[in-house]
Amino acid sequence: MPDPRNVVVYSRRGCHLCEIVKETLGKLERRGGFVWRDVDVDSDDLLRRQFTDEVPVVFIDGRKAFKYRMAEHDFLRKLAS
Repeated sequence: MPDPRNVVVYSRRGCHLCEIVKETLGKLERRGGFVWRDVDVDSDDLLRRQFTDEVPVVFIDGRKAFKYRMAEHDFLRKLAS
C-alpha cells in the first residue's frame, strides 16, 4: 500500500469557505489515501503576510491545488494524479 498523500489547508477562524473545505476533507478522509492538517495563517506573521485574505488554500504534497473553493470530485481527481 502506498504512503498516504499529505494535504495541508491554510485557513483562519471565521472564514466560512475554510469551514466548507475542512468539512469536505473530513468527509473524504474516510475513503483513505490522504492525511490532512489545518494550519491557521493567523498563528504566524509570515503565513499571515503570505496568504493575507487568500484562504482557504489547499496543498497536496506541497503543491498548491486549490484556493477559495474545492469540489469533492476535483479533489479526488488531483489526489489520484
